Amino acid sequence: MILKQYYLGCLAHASYLIGDEESGKAAVVDPQRDIDVYMADAEHHHLSIDHVFLSHFHADFLAGHLELRDRTSADIKLGSKASAEYAFDALADGSEVDLGPQVRLRVLETPGHSPESICILVFDLQADPAVPHAVRTGDTLFIGDVGRPDLRASLGWTAQELGGMLYESVQKKLLSLPDSTLVYPTHGAGSLCGKHLSEETVSTIGVQRQYNYALQPMSKQRFIEIVTADQPDAPDYFTYDAILNTKEHPTLDASLQKNLNPLSVEDMLTLSQEGAQLLDVRDPAEFAGAHFRHSLNIGLQGKYATWAGTLLDPGRQIALIAEPGREEEAAIRLGRIGFDQLAGFLSGAMESLEDRPELVARMERITAATVCERLSAPSPPVLLDVRGEQEWEDVHIEGSLNIPLNRLAERYSELGERPEVVVHCASGYRSSVAASLLARDDTIRVSDLVGGLDAWQAARLPVAGSGA
Repeated sequence: MILKQYYLGCLAHASYLIGDEESGKAAVVDPQRDIDVYMADAEHHHLSIDHVFLSHFHADFLAGHLELRDRTSADIKLGSKASAEYAFDALADGSEVDLGPQVRLRVLETPGHSPESICILVFDLQADPAVPHAVRTGDTLFIGDVGRPDLRASLGWTAQELGGMLYESVQKKLLSLPDSTLVYPTHGAGSLCGKHLSEETVSTIGVQRQYNYALQPMSKQRFIEIVTADQPDAPDYFTYDAILNTKEHPTLDASLQKNLNPLSVEDMLTLSQEGAQLLDVRDPAEFAGAHFRHSLNIGLQGKYATWAGTLLDPGRQIALIAEPGREEEAAIRLGRIGFDQLAGFLSGAMESLEDRPELVARMERITAATVCERLSAPSPPVLLDVRGEQEWEDVHIEGSLNIPLNRLAERYSELGERPEVVVHCASGYRSSVAASLLARDDTIRVSDLVGGLDAWQAARLPVAGSGA
């Protein structure tokens, strides 16, 4: 039996190839949209991918089920409560798929994170045909947590309703499995589909029974209270992706072939005037040194896809500015969240603007010591902390204004009339994004604290907060 996990750190997303080496048949579960990794391993192990399972209609990424269907003719398999535009096999509780004499898959309907959620038991028939070797838990059960039940609130379900379903799924289905059964979820730490996800990407039912806070003995009402409390803000694109995962849509390959085209400076200007979004995916330091005026900086080295999905409008075109050779990477990672509305990329990157200095802007990056001096001036700048609220409460610079990055556009007026803003986050990634947003307003002077709060504390400058 082959059971391989693929992990995308940027989206904290795990997908799986499950194969029967004797029959040569395989299934892929919760695939990413760029499917070459599965195709290469299937070829290496002499497998044909005959089935592609979605544990549910994912909200945080666009799955690769249509890509695998079109490339391999695989059948798409969903839970029986699912409804989609494309053809699929609806699998009810207890439905089985035999990949061959070595491997059997059995569906558990486990609504809660979403109404159509399923888990998949994996049986190694040669080892013990009666005891599940593993369970692919989707977003129902994570390592250290369970899936949040509030993401379908905009689609006709309440968090309380789904929380009650999740309780039943966990208590009656998953906790009835043997302690030895391996747990393979779809997400790890960093995902916004839960709040206490572990860095570990595999566990056992026994370990989770003992240490997972959501699996401890409690009433249904108490469970609902716990799993609905203190959930992080969900980006707007989550609803967009959950719906798009039910739709027939162009594949990633087709979108890239059509849209990943070089653009001239004049093309970029025209697109910007028509409402396109100029997205600079370079490192914050490079962006600060020189960038296309009024472009948004979301660097590839951080949580690029999540912040792009949070801050970009899926209804408007995107024109990329990237280091030469990294344009396709930027486009693919946007495609993983269903943002296919590319207009192209700036040919020659920033070198193409050498003769157009009026289109080039720069961002001041200042040290912690300089920020400290400016805050002591008679007319100090606004010190804007764009970390999350809990991060700010734990430790912050005295007098800083906390507006989380995902709320900056709607709370912009809180900056007031002062003409200078110094932005910071923990280390400098989010602050560069925020500074590029604020710099679109030509009436204010925006600076970025190099190294963020980490640099401030390293300089032994004073902080406040509950954890200070």
